[in-house]
Amino acid sequence: MANVNQSPRFASELGSISLYKKTQGRLTRQLTFLAVVVGACCACFQLSTSWLVDSEKAISLGVPIALAALISWLAFRAVNYPPFAEFLISVQAEVTKVNWPSWGELKRATIVVIVAMFFLGFILFAYDFVWYKVLSLLGVLQV
Repeated sequence: MANVNQSPRFASELGSISLYKKTQGRLTRQLTFLAVVVGACCACFQLSTSWLVDSEKAISLGVPIALAALISWLAFRAVNYPPFAEFLISVQAEVTKVNWPSWGELKRATIVVIVAMFFLGFILFAYDFVWYKVLSLLGVLQV
């Protein structure tokens, strides 16, 4: 992993268009970038339809578009910033080592979880109902 003391500062990387280790961790970096951009676009859309709805059309469209472009550029630079890129590269390397369950195992585990949740929900409902009746008979609860 890159040494943080030797890596360039993020502010100095903002003007660069170079890709850091462009073939390593590519999918993870692309998906991270995409997630940030989609989130930024949703936030900018919300901004244009709520806070800037009464503004002039140039402002209600221009400000969110400029903000989305700025956030997209920052996201692009962030996924190519050496310390963060090294982290994403190592994340992708670790994900490839995961022993993923088969489809049948996944179905069985999901059924177990759902049954356990309903069972626990029933138990909590029963405890709540019993304590409600007991406390109502004792006069503690006056509903």
